[in-house]
Amino acid sequence: MEKNIEQAKPESTSRIFAIVNQKGGVGKTTTTVNLATALAAVNKKVLILDFDPQGNASTGLGIAQNNRKITSYELVLDDIDVASAIQKTLVPNLHIIPATIDLSGAEIEMVSFVAREFRLKNVLAKSPHNYDYILIDCPPSLGLLTLNALVASDAVIIPLQCEFYALEGLSHLIRTVELVRGSLNSNLSIQGIILTMYDRRNKFTEQIESDVREYFGDKVYSSVIPRNVRMSEAPSHGKPALIYDMNCAGSKAYIQLASELLKREHSRQEESEAA
Repeated sequence: MEKNIEQAKPESTSRIFAIVNQKGGVGKTTTTVNLATALAAVNKKVLILDFDPQGNASTGLGIAQNNRKITSYELVLDDIDVASAIQKTLVPNLHIIPATIDLSGAEIEMVSFVAREFRLKNVLAKSPHNYDYILIDCPPSLGLLTLNALVASDAVIIPLQCEFYALEGLSHLIRTVELVRGSLNSNLSIQGIILTMYDRRNKFTEQIESDVREYFGDKVYSSVIPRNVRMSEAPSHGKPALIYDMNCAGSKAYIQLASELLKREHSRQEESEAA
């Protein structure tokens, strides 16, 4: 357990990822929590920004409701310093800015704000931090909260449930990312699409996988996240699946996903330096 949160460096080089899908129940929060845990396990300093009013990422990391004093709501509405909202978790190298249901009113309250799409980006930019990665757990919608996350991020990670309706929603989400890139955040890219709730016994799952890989090519991670009972039990114990049962199939899949993400990040950095 860490004794205290390290002081921020003068400049931030954090890579910021929005974990986004406007459809609920696709494994978005599960991906956020367990991918962050896997990255922290290989000594990456990681911050989760719980940006979903349901606060499930906070619950999944054992942050009780009465311990969520300063949250992502205050971050974007009151323009507070990032460091004052950060809390430690049971996972070394992993911190969180929690969320409560108060965040549900933020979209309405921000409507009258000047540059409302940039609230999150601005507060992160003026509060330097020393995290390698910041993962934003977005709400299941494409409203103003998600828009703020997309504007503040370097890239998006899209969990995609292996079912037909998920494909329809994916095309809408991709269009939204393209619109944001065209007008609000020219640097925004797709880090990857992760297939979740994968069931190899279901032939339709294989068909969905084939269609997604054919259309999106190497944007789709090789790793897939299987349906897994142990992984669904973990949040009720306030623990990531990787802590609750590191040997279950879901935990192993997220470890593979973290490895794949880091390889992509390494290649991106090499290309950037060579340019």
